[in-house]
Amino acid sequence: MSHSRFESLGAYLPEKRVTTTELVSRLKEPPAFDLEKITGVAERRVHDTSPERYEDSFTLALKAIDDCLSRSQYSAGDLDVIISTSITRSKHGTRMYMEPSFASSLAKHIGAGSAITFDLSNACAGMLTGTYILDRMIRAGIVRNGLVVSGEAITPIADTAVEEISEKYDLQFASLTVGDSAAAVVLDRSVDENDRIEYIELVTASEFSHLCLGMPSDKTAGPALYTDNRKMHNESRFLLWTDTHRMFFDKHGGSFADEKFDYIIHHQFGAAAIPYINAIAEREFGAPMPPDLNVISKYGNTSTTSHFIVLHDYLSRQEIPSGSKVLMVPAASGVVGGFLSTTISSLKV
Repeated sequence: MSHSRFESLGAYLPEKRVTTTELVSRLKEPPAFDLEKITGVAERRVHDTSPERYEDSFTLALKAIDDCLSRSQYSAGDLDVIISTSITRSKHGTRMYMEPSFASSLAKHIGAGSAITFDLSNACAGMLTGTYILDRMIRAGIVRNGLVVSGEAITPIADTAVEEISEKYDLQFASLTVGDSAAAVVLDRSVDENDRIEYIELVTASEFSHLCLGMPSDKTAGPALYTDNRKMHNESRFLLWTDTHRMFFDKHGGSFADEKFDYIIHHQFGAAAIPYINAIAEREFGAPMPPDLNVISKYGNTSTTSHFIVLHDYLSRQEIPSGSKVLMVPAASGVVGGFLSTTISSLKV
């Protein structure tokens, strides 16, 4: 069976920085805990809202695509597929678009006239879901290559939270951890076992779907996110990854230890939760976890782009040696779990 690989990677982060201290200082009722210490988020990037330089989901996505294609062997016209996976789909300011699809609008703008285009939505697992689908299309021989992209101007939910939080503990506290960003990745067929996606699998446990919900606020005009962190960040939810991965090994052979992962990238949703997840995984797999790569302190939770912002950041600092094997573990509303295994050799930033 053929495999796909990450052929090129691009990202964009807005220039504006907002610290957690600044956000908390704007709250009417400060939290009963140290938000920065618990989440690990010291600051996040926020899209430009000045009239002359306004950044929305669409413009952020375009900048990431430009960065990605600048180091790809493919031009926009060579792309067979474009998949847009943004949660936020703002264009022309704050206006949200469902039709025409973001993917088709992006394709038209960059000159990818022959590409198959479609959007998908799977909460913070969006880009990994797009990767999953494109990987399968390439493996099946349906397409030669494609691009997965997401532009997230998601910090308006933080503005809503600042406006509405009035209790010591509130379901909108998680909204204060998000940051704006964009990422794009080109996949094509792998011809080298040292440069490929070995496997990617996703699973949804709908019994947890009510624990994290994004919707229009019922109090103000802004978008809101309501997350029950006490129930989201517990062992039963974290076992979704380990149980699914162990079933994969039971079916295909091998073990976690056999994989010899060099690094692991978790979804960037909270610094305190990651050691807990890894401790559970070490117990369940009977093997130590590889070093954790994270950028949550300086970028926060960038939602769908999370894993690729981490990958881009470390590659840009040349801190992932060629031939490294990386495990990506999603954690998204839905609730979505799973895993992606990839060996990276030619991917550069």
